[in-house]
This record gives sequence, C-alpha cells and structure tokens, in this order.
Amino acid sequence: MIEKYRKKKMYKAKDWTEFSAQSSWRMFKIMAEFVEGFESMDRIGPCVSIYGSARTKPENKYYKLAESIAGKLTHEGFGIITGGGPGIMEAGNKGAHSEGGKSVGLNIELPYEQSHNKYIDQDKLINFNYFFVRKVMLVKYAQAFIFMPGGFGTLDEMFEALTLIQTHKIERVPVILVGKNYWKGLLKWVDKIMLNEEKNISPEDMDLLFLTDDADEVVDHITQFYKTSHLRPNF
Repeated sequence: MIEKYRKKKMYKAKDWTEFSAQSSWRMFKIMAEFVEGFESMDRIGPCVSIYGSARTKPENKYYKLAESIAGKLTHEGFGIITGGGPGIMEAGNKGAHSEGGKSVGLNIELPYEQSHNKYIDQDKLINFNYFFVRKVMLVKYAQAFIFMPGGFGTLDEMFEALTLIQTHKIERVPVILVGKNYWKGLLKWVDKIMLNEEKNISPEDMDLLFLTDDADEVVDHITQFYKTSHLRPNF
C-alpha cells in the first residue's frame, strides 16, 4: 500500500544547494513579515484577540455572541484583533466595526477556507504567509484572549497562550472560553487526567481559565481584571 502511494505521489527531491538557497530567502521573508507586523500593530493601542472557527455561519449562536462581545468591548476602549477571516473572526470584526471601534485583521490566505472579511479597517488589515508570525502578533498585542468554539487551530492557539502565561513568557492576562457546552468536555479531561491523574500541570493553572456563555460576563471579567491587577491596559 505504501509503495503504491509512493509511486502515485512522485516528488522531486531537493539537493542541499537548492534547499539552502530557499532557506536563505525564506529567512528574509519571515523577517519582513515581523517588521511589517510590529510597525503596524505598535500604532493601534490596547486590543483583545478573539479566536474561533472560520466555518461558523452568521446564523450560528456563537457568531452572534462573538459579534456582541466585540461590540461591548469597544465601548470599554478595546480594539478587536482577529485572524481576519470568515466565521467567528468575521463576527468579531463586525462587532467592532458596527460600534465604531478598532477592527484589526491578521489574515492568512488558506485554499478553500479563508480570505479576509469586509469588516476590517482598511489600514488595519495585515496579510501573512507564515502561521507562526501571525500567531506572535495575535498574542503580543492582546490585553485578553477570548476563545470561541473552533477547530484544531483554535485549540492550538489556546494552549499556546496558556503555555506562555504558565511559563511566564508573557504577563498574565484574562483567558476566556466562551461556550460552556462546547468546552466542558475538554476541561473535564484536563482536570481529571492532566491535573489529577498524571499531574502534568499545577492546580493553580486551572485558574488561568474563565468559562462563560454570557457576553456581559466576558466584558466584566476583563475590566475587573485590570481594575484589581497591577497591570494596566496600555491606553
């Protein structure tokens, strides 16, 4: 079966010279993306990053909830950062745009799935080729992380944010999971297996997460955090 697959998928192997040349050019492209991202994002001010599935439709309750959350956060002085695509990302940008807030889109072109949505401010749309550069921008400039229901990408971004906070690579900021029914199975597994059976995290790590179904609770959790924390949003 493997041999049959190999015969069907014939690829030209790169020699070392070709590989090295491509790596050198790729390094400059990566540096250019970082420079553009930092220069653009440094001018925007305090924001909240909203994550979630690109496949969520406008009639879905989580789309409407993300839109509501984003709109309410703009009234508290926060801009909204999303991955710039459709679904939950579009909902976040739409909520910010409709309420006159800053609407930032960090877009990456994906075949069959993603192009940027129309609710991003024209001067705040940044396109990326590399996922890891885009992820840095989504994390570095966020005063809070909101995770709506999503797929592998959303889970990847959620656990990376938690890891960065847990290891003190970034300051602690609110990490909010929206959708109790969606997240409760995962959280139960984390508590039962990861924490109590295998002891791969500490009990206080569970305190990094806030779970809710309510838009007002999301906003209150973020604003209360900055009222009681030594940290302050960079207004």
